[in-house]
Amino acid sequence: MVARGLTASGLPAVIVNPTQVRAFAHALGQRAKTDRIDAAVIARFAAATNPPVRSRPDADTQALADLVTRRRQIVGLIASERQRASHAPSCITDSVRRVLEALEQERGVVDRAIDAAVERSSAWRRKEELLISVPGIGPTIAWTLIAELPELGSLGRKQVAALVGLAP
Repeated sequence: MVARGLTASGLPAVIVNPTQVRAFAHALGQRAKTDRIDAAVIARFAAATNPPVRSRPDADTQALADLVTRRRQIVGLIASERQRASHAPSCITDSVRRVLEALEQERGVVDRAIDAAVERSSAWRRKEELLISVPGIGPTIAWTLIAELPELGSLGRKQVAALVGLAP
C-alpha cells in the first residue's frame, strides 16, 4: 500500500525482500533494530544492491491485483471459519455455517470478476492459457501470476527468478 501510494504520487518505489535486508544488516554486524537504524540499513542495502524500480501498473492491472488480493483475504476468512466450525459449540454452528456460505458466495463473485477481467484482455487470456497448460497450475495461480507479476513474459527466466527472489 505504501509503494502504491508513492508511485501514485509520482515517486519511484522499490519493494525488496525484508529477509534480504535483515541478512544484510546481520552481515554488517548490525543487530539492534530501531526505526533510525533500520532506515540507515535499508539505505545502505539499496545503495549496495541497486534494486530495480518496478514500473507502476496500469489501472486494469491494479484492479486485477486488488481482486486477487481480495480473493486471498476471503479464502483466509473461509479457512478461519472452517477451523472455528470444527470446534464450535452447538449454539453457534448455524451462525458459523451461514458465515461460511456467505464467504463462499462472495468468493464466487470475486472469482467471476477476476475471470471477466482476464477475458477482456487478449494478452491476459493468452497468458492464462499458457500458464494453465503447465501441470499443477490452475486458474487461481494463473490469475495471481498475471496480477502480481505483470513482467512475466517480457523478462527472461533469470530476471523473473531474481525479481521474485528465487535466484541463488
